[in-house]
Amino acid sequence: MLLASPATATALTTQAELIDNSGNAIGTVQVEQGHKGVLINLQARDLPPGYHGMHFHAVGDCSDLAAFKSAGGHVNPFDQPHGFRNPDGPHEGNLPNLVVAADGTVDVELYSDLVELDFGPAKLLDDDGTALIVHTDKDDHYSQPIGGSGGRIACAVIR
Repeated sequence: MLLASPATATALTTQAELIDNSGNAIGTVQVEQGHKGVLINLQARDLPPGYHGMHFHAVGDCSDLAAFKSAGGHVNPFDQPHGFRNPDGPHEGNLPNLVVAADGTVDVELYSDLVELDFGPAKLLDDDGTALIVHTDKDDHYSQPIGGSGGRIACAVIR
């Protein structure tokens, strides 16, 4: 008698601490490789309520606490315009807006098929890593270069 069991594969996953502009840990970000793209789980507290732009930035560096400029610009290996609503976009760093509850918390799961963890030109786990940045304002998904998202208020290094 031949018995078969389903094959189980362990998906490539990375987890990072989300910090604010004072360097305080305010949450976690987990990124898991999917079949075509990545699954992102983000839990945070102490964020301003409302909509906030959120993007993958090209450098995994959150050392510049004042503005997180050390994370560079958005992941954009093909130099595409910003925005899901842009007929010539989106670029690979684009993500949906983050919606923070009135008590400053958020617990969200979302998927991006624009990037991979360890494969292709838009891989997040390249030599210098990637940062997930939360911005001060809502992303309009059209305006250049960052959709009117404003300053950077939270950062997680994806490595």
